[in-house]
Amino acid sequence: MQQSVQANADLVLSVLEASDHSEYIGEPISQLEHALQAAHFARRTAADAELILAALLHDVGHLIAADAPRMEGLGTINHEGLGAAWLAGLGFSRRVCDIVKGHVAAKRYLCYRKVAYFNRLSDASRGTLEWQGGPMSQLEAQSFEQQPCFKDILAVRQWDEMAKRTDITVARLSEYRAMIIDHLSREA
Repeated sequence: MQQSVQANADLVLSVLEASDHSEYIGEPISQLEHALQAAHFARRTAADAELILAALLHDVGHLIAADAPRMEGLGTINHEGLGAAWLAGLGFSRRVCDIVKGHVAAKRYLCYRKVAYFNRLSDASRGTLEWQGGPMSQLEAQSFEQQPCFKDILAVRQWDEMAKRTDITVARLSEYRAMIIDHLSREA
């Protein structure tokens, strides 16, 4: 079992490592830099390991399904669902998967609840928002607020928005290997 845990951790790391040469949807950084920055911001808040991993892996759905439908240059349609399902299949916890799955809905929620949030979105984020259904309705927002991981999902969304910088230094991907192995070992 430990061998499959290590193999799954190495698979996740290799997918992320390969994304160092993939642009992050209309932003001046790579997919890998975006993932590492989101995890960096989670670590700075003293988030727990599951929340840090969710931040690191929130966009993995863009990287695992080359043949999945695309949003006209803005990434993979339903990347949040694809990523959550892939991570669940590798043994990540329900909480990590639920947060990954919810991070797009969080953008839709925040655009409904906070006009200032919508106004701060990058052009690429506004473009994906259109593909993702636009701001939530009042009924959708009320339902979303009832999710068990609601606050965690909003936190990852905040780090996702922050993780587009070109002027910071963050931990290397290899520094997350032990955290991933520990997490997968606990879930096995």
